[in-house]
Amino acid sequence: MDTDGSSSSETVQVRNKKVMLKHHINGLPKESDLHVTTETVVLKVPQGSNTVLVKVITSYGVGRVLNSGHPGYKKGDLVWGTTGSEEYSLITEPETLFKIPDTDVPLSYYLGVLGMPGLTAYVGFYDFCAPKKGENVFISSAFGAVGQLVGQLAKLMGCYVVGSAGSKEKVDLLKNKLGFDDAFNYKEEKNLDAALKRYFPEGIDIFFDNVGGKIIDAVLLNMRLHGRIALCGMVSQYPLDDPEGIKNLMCIIYQRLRVEGFVVFDYFYLFPKFWDFMLPYIREGKIACVEDIAEGLDSCPAALEGLFTGRNLGKKVIIVSQE
Repeated sequence: MDTDGSSSSETVQVRNKKVMLKHHINGLPKESDLHVTTETVVLKVPQGSNTVLVKVITSYGVGRVLNSGHPGYKKGDLVWGTTGSEEYSLITEPETLFKIPDTDVPLSYYLGVLGMPGLTAYVGFYDFCAPKKGENVFISSAFGAVGQLVGQLAKLMGCYVVGSAGSKEKVDLLKNKLGFDDAFNYKEEKNLDAALKRYFPEGIDIFFDNVGGKIIDAVLLNMRLHGRIALCGMVSQYPLDDPEGIKNLMCIIYQRLRVEGFVVFDYFYLFPKFWDFMLPYIREGKIACVEDIAEGLDSCPAALEGLFTGRNLGKKVIIVSQE
C-alpha cells in the first residue's frame, strides 16, 4: 500500500481501490456497468465509534482488522462478513462480521463452503428438505456454491443425487469430482420434463432450486407423493421485467407437496453449530470445495458478469490482497 508519508501512525492514509457501479443495472450485469476507482482512507476508526476497519483479503469478504472501536474485535483479528468491494472497509455495522474460528482451512472457504453459501445449503437441505436415506434428490444450478454442497450433503445421507448445470465441463465435475450420481446440461435438453423422467423414472423426493422459471414447472410434473421443494434462489428470473409464470401448481395439491422459500440471513445464529458440523467433513476430505479464483479488484467487473453468464466454475473468489 502507498502511504502519504506521514510519520504518525495515528494519521496514516492509504490509497483504497474499490469497485463501483456506474449506473442502475437493467437486465443482467455487464462488465461495462462497473468501474474501478481509487480514494484515500485514514487507517483509524472515528474516535468513540464502535466501527471496525478491516483490510480485505478476499472479497463477501475475508479481512484482517487494522483498527477497531468495538470491544469484540482487536487489531489482527481475522474476520469475514459484509464488506465493500474494496481494499479497505470501515464496517459501521459490526454485527455483520464474524470472527474466523479456524485457520487450518483456506480463508476463502469462509466465503463459500463455510460461509453464507454453505449455511444456505445446510439449512435448506436439512431443515426444509428433511431428507431420508435412499431418497431421490434433484438440484438445479448444481455446480454453484450452494448446489455443489447440497449434492455432497445428500450423498453423505445416502440419497440418489442428480444435478443440472450449464456446460459439459460442469457436468463432468459434478459426477467425477463432487460425487453426484448423475448430471445433465440443461442447455442441451429440448424437453426438461422428458429429461427428468429419464434421470428419475420413479420420481423426485427432494428438489433444491436455485434457478426458478421453466425448471420448476418440469419438476412439479415429476415429484413423488409428499415431496419437498426448497426455493433458495431464482437466478433465471432476476433480470426479467416480466417474470415467468408457473403452470403446474395443481401438482402441489395432487402430490401433497411441501414448497417453502427461505432467506439464509434468518439463520445466521446457526453458524457456530454449522461450523462444528462442517469442519470435520472438510478436514477428512469428505466434502470438496471447487473455487474459481481471480486476482485483483480489476478483475471484479468481469467476474460479476461471468456469474450471470455461466463462465464461473464453482464459487467465484477475488483475491484482493495477499499476505
